[in-house]
Amino acid sequence: MLKIVTLIKRRPNLSVEDFQAYWADRHGPLLRQAPGIRRYVQSHALPQGYRKGELLFDGTSELWFDDESTYTAYLESGAFKAADCDLDAFADRSRLVEMPVDVHVIKDGVVPLNAVKNIEFVNRRPGMALAPFRAYWRNVHGPIAAKISAIHRYEQNHLKQSAYVDRDPPYDGLAITWFSSTADMKRATTTPEYQRTRADEPNFLTDGHLPIIIVQERVI
Repeated sequence: MLKIVTLIKRRPNLSVEDFQAYWADRHGPLLRQAPGIRRYVQSHALPQGYRKGELLFDGTSELWFDDESTYTAYLESGAFKAADCDLDAFADRSRLVEMPVDVHVIKDGVVPLNAVKNIEFVNRRPGMALAPFRAYWRNVHGPIAAKISAIHRYEQNHLKQSAYVDRDPPYDGLAITWFSSTADMKRATTTPEYQRTRADEPNFLTDGHLPIIIVQERVI
């Protein structure tokens, strides 16, 4: 299964409310007509996330396909091309980041109804090679973070090797975790398991706090 994640920032002249409404109610059904899509999820940033200012991204689009050939046929379809043109109505195309990813499920719990999802934009420590970074993130750090009991599901989305050809991608992957609520997420930060998780981050990540958005899913 092939997964494509697109990081989306709205047009500067649109309010968050108008952006989310257009994306879900008009663009979503338009893109859904394209062939080969097995699953399509929009993740919209929570309104309260803007209280301190603009977010790095306003949401993510996640699309699943059977394989590369199916994805190629999707890109060549008229329905996709119509939806791609429609992006200009609500998205800042210059800020779009497309990420083909390999998904590693670290904790496969049941996601509650109306759960919130934390998306963290991950970059490896400067000077760390890609293979050791991926191995450490998945095999060492993943099991440490999975012990945070408030996390219902935890996925690591590793950027595919093909995305590094002839360019330096903005992110090496996405860490995605699901919680029952923002209150549960906040309480988790007070636990020893969370502190151990944070203490391990300098072993493989860039210094400082990695950017995040907190979202809720809309299955299209």
